[in-house]
Amino acid sequence: MSSRQVDTPVSQQQTQWLAQCLAVVQTAVVQTQIWQQKGAIACFIWGGLCIISLWIATPLPAFADDYNRDFLVGADFSGKNLIDSSFTKANLRGSNFSHSDLHGVSFFGANLEGANFEGADLRNATLDAVRFTDANLTNANLEGAFAFNAKFGGTIIDGADFTNVDVRQDAQTLLCQSAKGKNPVTGRETRRTLNCD
Repeated sequence: MSSRQVDTPVSQQQTQWLAQCLAVVQTAVVQTQIWQQKGAIACFIWGGLCIISLWIATPLPAFADDYNRDFLVGADFSGKNLIDSSFTKANLRGSNFSHSDLHGVSFFGANLEGANFEGADLRNATLDAVRFTDANLTNANLEGAFAFNAKFGGTIIDGADFTNVDVRQDAQTLLCQSAKGKNPVTGRETRRTLNCD
């Protein structure tokens, strides 16, 4: 056996070993790239799931609804979030708005005869020219509402908060005749919020 013949098998073994090492390294590199891609995809999916779960867990913002001039006699809006919605000149006789969030809502010229607003949030609402005849405003918060020309004949106002509500003098006199109680949320006495003597 010549030295050349002896060297050749060793070189082939080295070449095979080197080829195997290179294959392992290439596999490792490919695996790393795949895992990086999978990692990027996993991060993207995880981020998307976080955004979706946050979107589901977070209450949606209230979108103002337009009920202007609608015929909604006896409708049930109790416990609803109706911020900045509009019920201008709607017929809402006997409707239920108890414990609803009506912050900034416009009821301009609406018929609210016999409607139930017990515990409702009517802060900064537009109540001008509204008919509250025989309505229930028990424990409602009307702070900052504009209620000029509103009709309050027979309205129950026990515990209602009329802080900074703009009403006509004759309406104030009428409301003071039956004003009593304290608002459970604001802690203000109804008579004091109406500036009753």
